[in-house]
Amino acid sequence: MNDTPMALALSGLSFMMTVIWGGPLIRVLRHFKIGKLIRVEGPASHFAKMGTPTMGGVMILLPVAMLTILLNAASLLGLNVLGRSVILPLAVMLSYAVLGAIDDWEGIRGPRRGLGMRARTKLIVQIIFAVGTAYALKYILDVPELFWFAGEGSLDLGIWYIPIAVFIIVGMSNAVNFTDGLDGLAGLITATAFAAYGGIALLQGQIFLARFSFTVVGALFGFLWFNVHPANLIMGDTGSLPLGATLAVVALMTGQWLLLPLIAIIPVSEAMSVVLQVGYFKLTHGKRLFKMAPFHHHFELLGWSETQVVQRFWLVGLLSAMLGMAIALV
Repeated sequence: MNDTPMALALSGLSFMMTVIWGGPLIRVLRHFKIGKLIRVEGPASHFAKMGTPTMGGVMILLPVAMLTILLNAASLLGLNVLGRSVILPLAVMLSYAVLGAIDDWEGIRGPRRGLGMRARTKLIVQIIFAVGTAYALKYILDVPELFWFAGEGSLDLGIWYIPIAVFIIVGMSNAVNFTDGLDGLAGLITATAFAAYGGIALLQGQIFLARFSFTVVGALFGFLWFNVHPANLIMGDTGSLPLGATLAVVALMTGQWLLLPLIAIIPVSEAMSVVLQVGYFKLTHGKRLFKMAPFHHHFELLGWSETQVVQRFWLVGLLSAMLGMAIALV
């Protein structure tokens, strides 16, 4: 089977697996009353989401993990479907998922109900995971460190690769977390970005990485079946943290991480809006740059409906991802 059809077939299989087990998962979450708590300072329209089952990232992770592990095990039978190189992004996905699940659980049932883990604690754990991942990328997988525009061959960044990779992984993990605030938004944006990097991986001949990326895309589409407005399920940190970190790892494995701010323009912009809002608030002693951050809430408060924000943000994200792929071909 050719490379592209196989990648698309895995995407379809992942989608079907996610949709099939999505309904039972939602019933389990409702039975145990694992529902979202809404911030008091958030838009008033979001109070309708109170109690919607959360920790829905599990719906995405299980099919991806099952397919990746089973297809790697198939290599023992002589079937060359997925390689060991995708074990690292899978390990990153699962480790950040555990962190996100702990954060979600603490916010629902823990002592910090409604708040989740302390931001400092969560950041420290994210950095620890990212340092180990960066070391594995450079010294175990020996990935291309940086492809410069219109350049031939990858550049060697030396020891600087480690802190750069750590920053990208932690930054993108939190960026997708900030994006996860509207029904369908984070799922659509990350699916588009994974598809773009899957295409880049195919063009580079990184077949196994491309297949892994499209497996994630299929699972995200399956999740969106339940997450589109009005959502029956919310991703939570269980989904947003691992998706962001894994997207960063995929970008780093292709060596085209300079294109990440373009291909993932919406999550990067969401994170920047938070940084700018906090910085401006401190500098001006209480004034706000946006009506609310992350800035998808800013547009809601300007009068856009939730569906309008999601659709327009996704259109911008799709066009930016297409542009990013075009630049990668240069």
